[in-house]
Amino acid sequence: MKNQPTAPLADADATARLLTSPVARRSFLRYTGTSLALGGLLLAGCDDDDPQIDPNANRLDVGSGDTGILNYAYALEQLEAAFYTQVVAGGAGSYFASASAAEKAIMTDLRDHEVIHRDFFKAALGSAAIKTLEADFSGIDFNVRAAATGATRMGVLDAAKAFEDLGVAAYNGAGRFISSNDNLVLAGKIVSVEARHAALIRELIAPNTFVADDVVEISGTNAKGTERSKRPQAVLETANNFLAASSKLSANSFV
Repeated sequence: MKNQPTAPLADADATARLLTSPVARRSFLRYTGTSLALGGLLLAGCDDDDPQIDPNANRLDVGSGDTGILNYAYALEQLEAAFYTQVVAGGAGSYFASASAAEKAIMTDLRDHEVIHRDFFKAALGSAAIKTLEADFSGIDFNVRAAATGATRMGVLDAAKAFEDLGVAAYNGAGRFISSNDNLVLAGKIVSVEARHAALIRELIAPNTFVADDVVEISGTNAKGTERSKRPQAVLETANNFLAASSKLSANSFV
């Protein structure tokens, strides 16, 4: 079956019963004549073949302060919830139908956790929440468990690994921008769950990779054995690869 390239994140609930049934198992100079003339001279000196494009143009900014960080987290949880919902629903590919019982249980639990996270942030933000985002999963082959070397699209476990590793790095990198102690504690509790997800997915792909050096500092003279983190702008550059053009994000307040 062909992959669905674009899907509204919230629509996943409508197709997968998530909000209407129990959670399975366990459940951010004025312009003068002079300045215009100067601008004209500057434009005349520019090469038409080399336009200056703002990479953040037309992107939805998550905002500032703790509300911005909560929206940032909400956006990432939307993306993860939509992905796992699509995996478990099975309509986009055959991976889930052919997965082992244990792997089906894992994917179902991960879906439920991410949906809880997403809905929690949406409720906490209230009217300050960003819009429901639209995913673009065209780079994921939902028929394949893990992609072969050289494949042009990711397999389901490859994508799960990318999302979970990104989520852990995102929460850890966002902590420095949080002002409220309550929000900082909340982020710490959620990132601990995301880290469990990330470790589990890595072990499904290849044993003994859950503490690999790409996610935990375990090599080098200054290694502390701590999780590697990423700042919001770096995280969103990756997340935007899985979002439709109208839902791509920026985090201009968090540099």
